[in-house]
Amino acid sequence: MPKKFYITTPIYYVNDVPHIGHAYTSVATDCLARFKRMEGFDVRFQTGTDEHGLKIQKAADKLGIKPIDLCDKNSKVFEKLTGTLNLSNNDFIRTTEARHVEGAQNLWDKLQENDQIYLDEYEGWYSVNDETFYNEKDLIKGEDGNLKTPTGGTVDWITEKSYFFKLSEWSKKLLELYTQNPHFIKPESKRNEVISFVKGGLKDLSVSRTSFKWGIKTPNDPDHIMYVWLDALTCYPNGVGYLSQSKNDLSDFWSETTHIVGKDILRHHAVYWPAFLMAANLELPKRIFAHGWWTNEGNKISKSLGNVIDPINIISEYGLDQFRYFILREVPFGNDGDFSIKALRNRINSDLSNDLGNLCQRSLSMIHKHLNGNIPNKGTLNNEEEELINRSEKIISDSIELMNDQKIHEYIKLIWDYINDANKYFNDQKPWELIKNDIDRFNTVLNITCDLIKRIGIFIYPIMPDTSNKLMKMMNIDIKEISFSKMNSYSIDGNKINPLSQLFPRID
Repeated sequence: MPKKFYITTPIYYVNDVPHIGHAYTSVATDCLARFKRMEGFDVRFQTGTDEHGLKIQKAADKLGIKPIDLCDKNSKVFEKLTGTLNLSNNDFIRTTEARHVEGAQNLWDKLQENDQIYLDEYEGWYSVNDETFYNEKDLIKGEDGNLKTPTGGTVDWITEKSYFFKLSEWSKKLLELYTQNPHFIKPESKRNEVISFVKGGLKDLSVSRTSFKWGIKTPNDPDHIMYVWLDALTCYPNGVGYLSQSKNDLSDFWSETTHIVGKDILRHHAVYWPAFLMAANLELPKRIFAHGWWTNEGNKISKSLGNVIDPINIISEYGLDQFRYFILREVPFGNDGDFSIKALRNRINSDLSNDLGNLCQRSLSMIHKHLNGNIPNKGTLNNEEEELINRSEKIISDSIELMNDQKIHEYIKLIWDYINDANKYFNDQKPWELIKNDIDRFNTVLNITCDLIKRIGIFIYPIMPDTSNKLMKMMNIDIKEISFSKMNSYSIDGNKINPLSQLFPRID
């Protein structure tokens, strides 16, 4: 039986429209999911939408429609995005689905059974935009003199009856978790931030509201609506049936879970979420990885500045795989990054067109021109050729180590080093001269180059799946499921090359 691996994006709030942050998280998660499948794992990849809370109710009221109608409409936009980005997700969950409601209420019941929830009165600062309660020490005074959240949202002072979760009791257990499992939160800088936050002291967390009705009712008290973050976070185990009354055949995926989130919601995932699970005597995920934010040509992205980056427009103009490659290559995963059209164009022209595109075009066009489109058989290999071919095994083992640590940027660099060496090999061998005086060496050089392109095509699959499939089709390699273990068995000798197409046209 193959090992299991479960990976999730956050569930995206439907009161927003898809932007580069959503696309970045989704593409990175997809890249990791595809890689694990190539490694031989049985993979579940889930994304979805968060559809409850005061923000949704207010937005629906403003439009004069029911909250569920707004959710149905906007959720479809995010579901469509999964196709636009060519995601390989197994599931798309919505918090308005019955399976989610059941799981969220089951978690509430478990917390209540374990005496982790009590009724009191809440008084404090609440951000509708973030759906989060804040301590005053965590707020920032804005230019207008009013308190703001770290994300720039406004806060209101509210007083209402609320159920509280005994978060304060879990500080010691959380710190033990972080110490005993140093890889639970990645990257290291974010782990340190979380530890510092918890060491600063935790207060009990308000986990219900009575001032609005759009959400999941608490099982014991229908006048209360579950706090949107307690509700939303249960989407992860709910997607594999781990919190259902009768656990389904996917529930064993839960023990092998990695959450990919933006750094703005790390606290909810790395503090509240494990505390909820421990308090309910439930298993924890294996890892929570927080990536950085994007700026737009050095400027903070905001609706007020009018510089929100629409991934669909970028993809429409420059291509999907070009976009996927850029956002995964441009910045180390976990760091903040800056998006610019100039940088995107440079990556396309340099890395994709010059490095990968030219390697394929120059070698395959020679086969068309001189060998009637048939990949020749190889002769005796020299030491350099043996090393180049065999090096792919080392690349696989190094890649597994890097991707297990979510170092997507370094994985891509490893591949591009291989591409550069393949280009150097082709140039050094000068097949355009060999065709004149040494046909056997010419055939071997073209065969080896095609073999290297095949391996490169497999390596790039998690990053640029469409391009990978194009390369395989061009060389007439029949691959139903790309796998590292089968790399050497994908035959190229004698294959009739299909018509060439320019992979990455230069942008002038």
